[in-house]
Amino acid sequence: MKKDLISIKDLSAKEIEEVFALAQQIKKTKNKFASALKGKSVGLVFQKPSNRTRVSFEVGVWELGGNCIYLGPDEINLGQRETIEDVAKTLSRYLSAIVARTFSHQMVLDLARYATIPVINGLSDLEHPCQALSDLFTIKEKLKKLAGVKMAYVGDGNNVCNSLIYASSITGGNIKVATPKNYEPKKEIISTAEYLAKAYKASIELTNNPLEAVKGAEVIYTDVWTSMGQESEAEKRRRDFAGFNINEPLVAKAEKNYLFMHCLPAHRGEEVTDSIIDGEHSIVFDQAENRLHVQKAILVLLLRGIK
Repeated sequence: MKKDLISIKDLSAKEIEEVFALAQQIKKTKNKFASALKGKSVGLVFQKPSNRTRVSFEVGVWELGGNCIYLGPDEINLGQRETIEDVAKTLSRYLSAIVARTFSHQMVLDLARYATIPVINGLSDLEHPCQALSDLFTIKEKLKKLAGVKMAYVGDGNNVCNSLIYASSITGGNIKVATPKNYEPKKEIISTAEYLAKAYKASIELTNNPLEAVKGAEVIYTDVWTSMGQESEAEKRRRDFAGFNINEPLVAKAEKNYLFMHCLPAHRGEEVTDSIIDGEHSIVFDQAENRLHVQKAILVLLLRGIK
């Protein structure tokens, strides 16, 4: 792997397989890796609140024998209290790695530019690579494959959607993305993903019709309609996303044994009904658990050989 994990598009299919192979080992034989990060400290530089990302990284670092330090917005107000360059250079003298969870993707890029230690994108407004890797690891666990898997993403063309498009393209999947008009993924994301899809024999389709996307899908994925920082748009988004709710009539168009996924937190009754997220096809808590195992694999791979 490269020094940093900023975007899924920076990984090859071989590197993703390496992450998955190690994550599977870690999941099965946790104690074998109990000292993998011995003597190392990882800093969580977070601008946004978090449940899964913070807990999974803190527990993961501890289970690998390392030390984790949480640095919230009150401790480090990136770019305001102190320049990103100074923060990156200072933390590089104390820590072995930085996990950044920011509003701006540029902040993650700047941290990686100036830091001399690995930087992991724990979420930005453009991508959520750790989530997407964990999701595909979970799909592979369930379906025993990734190449050719038919995934339908229904909802907002947001950071999770962007990373899933990249990840599906690199692993040979077939993804259909259904969003309301004007909520499609950014053109530059699609352009890059189409290039990757061609190289890895994958496919990407965009539509404004959720029924079209879900037809024949093996995996149905959704996310909240209103992400952090978009609260002022919530009412408008509820109107614009009418008809994009994952419910019984919609999933009836999918494969009989489809899997339902959601990165969480979920706004029940908006993007998904209780009957779906709590139903027999839902694997949302399996994918949540796998954040722990996949992120531990990422940390081990990035930090191996670093004293």
